[in-house]
Amino acid sequence: MLYIGITNNLFIRLNQHYENRGHKKTFAGRYFCYLLIYWERFQFIQHAIEREKEMKGWRREKKEQLIHDFNPEWKFLNAEI
Repeated sequence: MLYIGITNNLFIRLNQHYENRGHKKTFAGRYFCYLLIYWERFQFIQHAIEREKEMKGWRREKKEQLIHDFNPEWKFLNAEI
């Protein structure tokens, strides 16, 4: 499962997703989405929202290519944040 979302604090958000793993109440918890493989930084929230909407409209193959270009080995990046 590929999860796309925005936050103003990636470190805290990653911890929240990890703590919610397995909890059926949340999408990320239900699908165990807590490992980071790609991220982008934006200065303005509106740009982040626009990018999120754009990416959510993509087919999985396009998302996978974006990840591959950024992180060819699909390493988990949580420890780097």
